[in-house]
Amino acid sequence: MTLSEFLIPSKSYASLRGPEDTIVLSSRARLARNLRHASFPSYAKKAERLRVFKQIRDAVLKLNGMDSCFVEGMGNLSSDEKTALVERHLISREHAARGAGSGLVINKDENISVMINEEDHLRMQAILPGFQIRQAWERIDQVDTELEQSIEYAFHPKYGYLTACPTNVGTGIRVSAMIHLPALALTDQIRQIIGAVNKLGLAVRGIYGEGTDALGNLFQASNQKTLGETEDAIVTRLEKVIRQVVINEANARQTLLEEKGQMTLLNHVGRAWGTLSNCYMIETQETLNLLSFIRLGVDLGMFPNSDREIVNELFLVTQKGHLQMMKGTMEDQKRDQVRAEILREKTALLGAPRKVKVVSKGGKK
Repeated sequence: MTLSEFLIPSKSYASLRGPEDTIVLSSRARLARNLRHASFPSYAKKAERLRVFKQIRDAVLKLNGMDSCFVEGMGNLSSDEKTALVERHLISREHAARGAGSGLVINKDENISVMINEEDHLRMQAILPGFQIRQAWERIDQVDTELEQSIEYAFHPKYGYLTACPTNVGTGIRVSAMIHLPALALTDQIRQIIGAVNKLGLAVRGIYGEGTDALGNLFQASNQKTLGETEDAIVTRLEKVIRQVVINEANARQTLLEEKGQMTLLNHVGRAWGTLSNCYMIETQETLNLLSFIRLGVDLGMFPNSDREIVNELFLVTQKGHLQMMKGTMEDQKRDQVRAEILREKTALLGAPRKVKVVSKGGKK
């Protein structure tokens, strides 16, 4: 089975729902693990990487719920397929650059993925829609517990799980949430919020993690420490911080809807809709930034046909990997034209944005 045949269709993927998903797009829990008697992937020779890949792959395939999964070596995937996997956050950008001796396993629901021989021998994650940080952690913890019955991990009684990067030593856990914060950006509060989150010991990164930009007002917030805290403490702290960020974003959206701010909001949403519904060439970065305002407008009821699934799908299918898996590999200019064609067709379905009537706290319109 090819990757394009395996992946959940973009339209179905866009319809996945979860708690607080107007602001929290997804929650993820990732664990880093290494085999006790093997060199870290970056130091291992090809023969050893291949041996480790086979050992881990076979163990993962025996896990509960991994029937009908997708398993493949990174050297057998095309550049477009790897890019699409990054766009769905099923692999890292670093893993996309790997070749022979590295691979991945993805379950049929796409909520469990295992990267083999990335920076560590094992990078396994659970990813769920909406605000489900603890549920994601519990799911990947179960996978880890099952794997540990057949794989001997590199573990130190004092330092915990040993990893290629010292920042992952200890629990090896990274929990994160993908959050959409356009209202905080429009009300000039985003830097203050990010600064406050950083002071609490969390990292805020761009859409594809470390070293990437926050395109489309999408941010990843995650823990930085993995040593000296229990997994439960790490998960609890991130939950509390994300819950407060959600409240701040919701309050900022309400402020924008008030009479004084709504014309500013309508102007941003209207300009975004006007550009996307009339463009003939457009790049990915501009597309995601404008779609952010469209999604905000949909969430606030500013469109006659407020269908968030249309916008969620556009966030996905207009990115390079998905676009070229659908339409074939293209030169940059042709890809920008095809992207614009899709955007014109889909955004027209929403209709032009309009002001919305807001009920005040006193009950008057």
